Amino acid sequence: MLTRPHEKEGGAMRVLVTGTTGVVGQEVVRALTRSAGDIDLVRATRRPARPDEVAWAMGQQPPPERLRGHWDAVVHTAASTRWTMTREEALAANIAPAEAVLDLVDDRTHLIHLSTAYADGTDTEDHAVPSAFGRYRNGYEWSKAECEDLVRRRHGGPLTIVRPPLIIGSRADGSIGRFTGPYTLVQCLVSGLAAAVVGSPDGYAELAPVDQVAEVVTDAVYGEPPSSPCTQVIAGGDRCLRLGELLDTVCATLNEWRAERGIAPITPPPFIAPERWHRFFLPLAEEHLSPVQLQVVRLLGMFESYTSLDRPFVHTRRADDPATALARSVRWWADSRPRLASRIPQPWGVMA
Repeated sequence: MLTRPHEKEGGAMRVLVTGTTGVVGQEVVRALTRSAGDIDLVRATRRPARPDEVAWAMGQQPPPERLRGHWDAVVHTAASTRWTMTREEALAANIAPAEAVLDLVDDRTHLIHLSTAYADGTDTEDHAVPSAFGRYRNGYEWSKAECEDLVRRRHGGPLTIVRPPLIIGSRADGSIGRFTGPYTLVQCLVSGLAAAVVGSPDGYAELAPVDQVAEVVTDAVYGEPPSSPCTQVIAGGDRCLRLGELLDTVCATLNEWRAERGIAPITPPPFIAPERWHRFFLPLAEEHLSPVQLQVVRLLGMFESYTSLDRPFVHTRRADDPATALARSVRWWADSRPRLASRIPQPWGVMA
């Protein structure tokens, strides 16, 4: 539940949100503008989509004059979530913007930094997909961990770090501003490109509705700033979906949508144990598949680390009913992408 803003002399709180054209940034702005709090909200993004958004290439150019002065709260959601970033790309896309935002805050500003639940990395360097980032699966995770370290070291004021897992649509209707992350798997299922799912059906797959992520952020804006750095983790805990449940929910929802339109159902792909995949199937794929198919295989392989966790995350805020939110998210995607959702999966072949 949203709380009233903390007491502030001199009128409305001055609040900056970065990355307001992104998945979480859009939802945070909606949540803040729907609330009853007395705030002066300013939106900043690299590519403005609205006249009331301030254009700022964070980390590449100085902040516009409108962004200077004291902020009561800064919500930093701007980031690239691309898993294939190199170290140099991740530095430019995520770490440099965080440094630029730190130059805007003072020791009275409550900085609310959006990170990821995967910022702790893995327990070992034995990744399913080889990584150039040590214990981190990819450049995105590595850069978000670096950003967390950066804001903890440099910000002398109140700090809240928000860590969501993979993000899906809203709890109410499945709506989301952009189809990224888990939606790649959905699209591959209807196209037939997901010939198999690598992982254990009993592995944990952490998901969080985008509106709940925004709710955690908004509660931080309106709540009393923490006296010491605070980390909020959104996760399912003992209600976390297993990978088998996730795949069953996605396929059942797609097939229900397709049946309503007289379209043949899709068949859930088989599971392949990670050790078998990497020892036997992947070498054959690299030898016999087309470049497009191989690219898909590698992309889907990146999901393995996210959908086959050994245990769910320890949460501070439990993700609400992820199975229902996932079903609504898949239906929203299908309604928004009817041509894709109606495709007849094509079986894979091998190159001659």
